[in-house]
Amino acid sequence: MNKPALISLIVAVALFFNSCATNPVTGRRQVSLVSTEQEIAMGKEADPQIVAQFGLYENPELQRFIQQKGEQMAAVSHRSELNYEFKILDSPVINAFAVPGGYVYFTRGIMAHFNNEAQFAGVLGHEIGHITARHSAQQQTKATLGQVALIGAMIASPEFAQFGNTAAQGLQLLFLKYGRDDERQSDELGVEYSSKIGYDATEMADFFLTLQRQQEGTGAEEIPGFLSTHPNPGERYETVHELAAKWKKELLLTNAEVNRNSYLKMIDGMVYGEDPKQGFVENSIFYHPELRFQFPIPTNWQHQNSPQAFQMASPDGKAMMMLTLAQGSSLQEAAQQTLQQYGLQMVESKQVTVNGLPAIAMVADQPAQQGQQQGQTLRTLIYLIQYGGNIYSMIGVSSANDFNNYLQLFSNTMQAFSQLNDPDKLNRQPERIQVRTVQQAGSFLQVLTNFQVPKDRMEELAILNGLELTDRVEQGTMIKVIGQ
Repeated sequence: MNKPALISLIVAVALFFNSCATNPVTGRRQVSLVSTEQEIAMGKEADPQIVAQFGLYENPELQRFIQQKGEQMAAVSHRSELNYEFKILDSPVINAFAVPGGYVYFTRGIMAHFNNEAQFAGVLGHEIGHITARHSAQQQTKATLGQVALIGAMIASPEFAQFGNTAAQGLQLLFLKYGRDDERQSDELGVEYSSKIGYDATEMADFFLTLQRQQEGTGAEEIPGFLSTHPNPGERYETVHELAAKWKKELLLTNAEVNRNSYLKMIDGMVYGEDPKQGFVENSIFYHPELRFQFPIPTNWQHQNSPQAFQMASPDGKAMMMLTLAQGSSLQEAAQQTLQQYGLQMVESKQVTVNGLPAIAMVADQPAQQGQQQGQTLRTLIYLIQYGGNIYSMIGVSSANDFNNYLQLFSNTMQAFSQLNDPDKLNRQPERIQVRTVQQAGSFLQVLTNFQVPKDRMEELAILNGLELTDRVEQGTMIKVIGQ
């Protein structure tokens, strides 16, 4: 063995022995390059970025509920010393996730699909389990050692990620996929923790079936990580039921809580699906009622909306566009800050108007950087448009080699930015969860028919309620329907 190789081996061995820590759940020693202090720092860094990316759902009662139940469950967990924070994000995506240091997030989309407190508690325990078992920290360790890759945080090619998400460093923590062993362990902890605060953990298994049906019914990819890498659904369902029975026996939990009606009353009126006030797409046009603007989306391009940005990506992944608010009090200042923010070098710039609005159009390059595919230079077309007291930044990005193929498409989209005046779009209201009481027993199909639910939405509502259309529903049962 040569001397450099010997030195590398010594360093690796030293790193291994100096970075072992005891796992709080298993009690076993494991390699960890992330200390508890670093976990907490990661969470503190990621939290404001996550809230900015998705926004908090404005419902004080629900926010108090998740914080109260989270603190109660954290107190019986294996890491009760952490200062946990629990938040509901204003996103229709059905998701729940945790980041190191004690931060747990549920979307309003997943809250809408729970049908009782026990289902909620099981998933909450599952996410706390990822923190207490240090799964996120271990994934970060593996990433540091070069053994794991990030999954799709962006809808465009990876080299565009810095344009699509300026907070990419902190948000990396969201996109680490857990392995099956981690998911099994978090299932076990979810059963344990929810049982210890008095809930019937068998409901957690039933909710996994609801998620499975949702995924199969829509072909959705935006399903929680604990589904994306989970063990066989049937196996998982049986295992959770067995674990729940074990903990009921051990805790003498003869009257485990489910709390269906109280939970449904709490989510009555919750926004369901996309909230139009945050912007919506209809007939390949993006409308933003609150900010009163619109622009077209190129045919067949994928798109993603968040409070921070509206992103679009070509089907081949070779180009993307993004609309955000620019920084600066003038167009010239915004131009300088945009160049600086993305490390761009000006190629050309000119003052223009876009449907009567003052604007600056720029072409700028970002020289090849480490990590970009094949060291490609990225070229951008940027329109900075002054409107309604804001300056909007519309950026189109591709490799310099492909730029001319997309230039006209970029330009057509940006030059079509215009004021929104259509009353129908400006006054569009969101759909909401409406809790109704069944007046006459029958199949769920008959119940929905009595509530005049359109046929094309019946299966959607069956999944939302965790029922089959053939299930019998008794008089007096509370169910969820959708209305405005």
